[in-house]
Amino acid sequence: MKVLLGVLFSVLGTAAFAAEPTPGWSFEELRRIPAEEARQGVAADATHLYVIDNHAVGKYRKDTGERVGRWECAKGDPLIHVNAGIVRDGRLYGAHSNYPGVPHLSSVEIWDTATLQHVGSHSFGRVDGSLTWVERRGDRWLACFAHYRTKGGEPGRGPEWTRVAEYDDEWRELGGWALPENLISHIGARGYSCSGGAFGPGGYLYVSGHDDPELYVLAFPSGGSTLKWIATIPVPSEGQAFAWDPVEPGVIYLIARKAREVIVGRVTTPES
Repeated sequence: MKVLLGVLFSVLGTAAFAAEPTPGWSFEELRRIPAEEARQGVAADATHLYVIDNHAVGKYRKDTGERVGRWECAKGDPLIHVNAGIVRDGRLYGAHSNYPGVPHLSSVEIWDTATLQHVGSHSFGRVDGSLTWVERRGDRWLACFAHYRTKGGEPGRGPEWTRVAEYDDEWRELGGWALPENLISHIGARGYSCSGGAFGPGGYLYVSGHDDPELYVLAFPSGGSTLKWIATIPVPSEGQAFAWDPVEPGVIYLIARKAREVIVGRVTTPES
C-alpha cells in the first residue's frame, strides 16, 4: 500500500526530523525479504541481491529470498565497515572505510558476484572524508566522502564537509560537488551524513541519510559546485544504502536494520 507520511512517522517516531514530502513522488511497498546482513546496505543485479553488513555480504535470490552465498571476515581482517555497494559487470564494488576510526581511511572493495570471492581492492588511503557509497555516471565513478559531527568525526569538520567526488577508471580525481546546505542541515541534525546514493528514475541522483525514513532527489547544477535538492520521498527504511533494480524500472531495495529485512518497493515520479 502507499506509504502515508503521518502513519510512517508515527510508527518510526521521527516526525520532528521529517522533511515535507514532494507532491507527485511516492513509494509503494511490495514485499520484504529477511536478511541477516541487512545492517548497512544492499546492491542488486538481474537475479540476486547482495546484502551488506559491516564486514559480511549475503547473496539472496530476488525471486524466492533464499540465501545462496555468504562472505565474511573477522572485523579488521581485512575489512572494518562496508557501507554500500553496486554491481557492475559481474563484480560487486563496496564502499569501505575504517568508520568510526579517525583519521579517515577508505577503499573500494571488490567481490566476484558468482562466487562472492573477494577479488580486489582500491585504497584511497587517508583522504578528505569517510567513503559511504560509490556509483557510476557515464564512464566516471562517483564517490561520496562523509564527515560527521559526533562518532567517527574528525576535529573541526562536521556534515557540511561531506562531498561527492568524480573519478576516472584509474581512480584519478576529476571533479566534485557539495551537497545542498539545507539538505546537509536536515540529514546532519544528529551529526550524521549521507549514507546511500544511486541514480534512479528520471536520471536523478537519489540519496539517503543515516537514519531518516526518506529518499532525497538531487539534480546536477548547470553551473557551480552544489547539487540541487528537488524532491523528498517518505520511505519505511531507517536510512542507509539502497539499490535500484537494473531490470525493473522504478523498483528499489531498501533495508530495515532493526528487523534485518530488505524492503522491496516501487517509486513513482511525476514522469511515471
